[in-house]
Amino acid sequence: MQPETVSTEPQVIITQPTLSRSQLEKRVLRLAWPVIGENLLQTMLGVADTILVASLGAVALAGVGAALQVIYVITAALSALSVGVAVLVAQAYGAGRLIEAGALARQGLFWSILIGLPITVIGLLLTPTLIGLFGLAPDVSQVGIDYLAVTMSTITTLTMMLLIGGVLRGVGDSRTPMLITAVANVINVIASAILIFGWAGLPAMGAVGSAWGSVIARLIGAILLAGILWRGRNGVRAGGSGLWWPRIEVLRNILRIGMPAAVEEVLIIGAIASLTPVVATLGTVPLAAHRVAINVLSLSFLPGIGFGLAATALVGQAVGAQRLAEARAVAQIALRWAIIWMGGLGFLFVIFAEGLVRIFNNDPQLVAEGAAAVRIVALTQPAWAMTFALGGALRGLGDTFSPLVISGSAIWICVGLALVIVLWWVSALWGIWLAFLIVGPFEAAVFWRKWQQRITSWQPIS
Repeated sequence: MQPETVSTEPQVIITQPTLSRSQLEKRVLRLAWPVIGENLLQTMLGVADTILVASLGAVALAGVGAALQVIYVITAALSALSVGVAVLVAQAYGAGRLIEAGALARQGLFWSILIGLPITVIGLLLTPTLIGLFGLAPDVSQVGIDYLAVTMSTITTLTMMLLIGGVLRGVGDSRTPMLITAVANVINVIASAILIFGWAGLPAMGAVGSAWGSVIARLIGAILLAGILWRGRNGVRAGGSGLWWPRIEVLRNILRIGMPAAVEEVLIIGAIASLTPVVATLGTVPLAAHRVAINVLSLSFLPGIGFGLAATALVGQAVGAQRLAEARAVAQIALRWAIIWMGGLGFLFVIFAEGLVRIFNNDPQLVAEGAAAVRIVALTQPAWAMTFALGGALRGLGDTFSPLVISGSAIWICVGLALVIVLWWVSALWGIWLAFLIVGPFEAAVFWRKWQQRITSWQPIS
């Protein structure tokens, strides 16, 4: 992207040195491990919340799980800003255009607030309708409504945290988002426990106390990250001069890249959410086991997410500097490490499935249902590692449309296949997840072919 609509000030161009393969590998690992740590902390937050809520019973666990799926979909829709800004900042930073990168970061912050606030209001008004789409039992549905009504207020602050984290990674700093996430998670767990059980003389709020804990933690996290970005990292700061008013032209450039990524996330999370009514037909215990299985399996996704985001940032920097060979090497390194880590974790999950599920609940039926699902999807990890790493590399090129088409199609094929399996073959939770094991390798192969095509024919974003 040329900066004519971003900044009218003279650009300070800083030339980035060419790196060897060993240096690139160190950069990938240095950028990826804090991302993995950050997402591990986010996942552990979800695990801690799930354990706290699970102690209240299967009804509370199922209701909170349904509400969180709505939050995930809305957050994914707003991730267009985060992805678009992160890619453009990474490419501007790679090209040495630091003033442009800072202006883009500032614009992203403005638009996350301007768009997030009205969506929060609309979401609050539609909360009963959204939970009603899951077809839950009345008691489960009420828990979901109460939880969602509170958590909806965190949409803007959560989006700000995602966006600022993307900007910081785009300029090579993944450690700061990890540290802030750690602080927010500690606050979340402490506040949630106090409010759920009524410690420190406060009234016991039940499952909705977990929602209020998230509100407090995300607000503090967003304030801390905004302050850091305002002061700047690696020569890029949102508090610089120029463009102190939101610009439609900049938003258009951000959304051109970010919107396909947002639609992709909505399709994926929407597909997972659409499985909830199918699982609900199996009973409340399988529905609770479904939520526990997702929490356990999300741990194995962390390396893929980390190396995928590292690939986005470093491929973006490399192509911004017009070094395609370096971009190709970064993708290969990220892919190799993602497969090693996700494959290894998948292997461990197959062995220790029952013990992992038992952390959340000791109910024999829930453990059996959850462990079977964990084992099935754990086998899909190597294929999913390829989709994470290569999808991240494609986004670094500025191509967010290809991952949308590939992953969006694959996930809904999985949903359709899962429905067929449950209705006509096996009426069990593991049958639903079997669809992902079948489709995963085909999705990975398509990603590989698309990456080879796009890196060969890459052209700068204009």
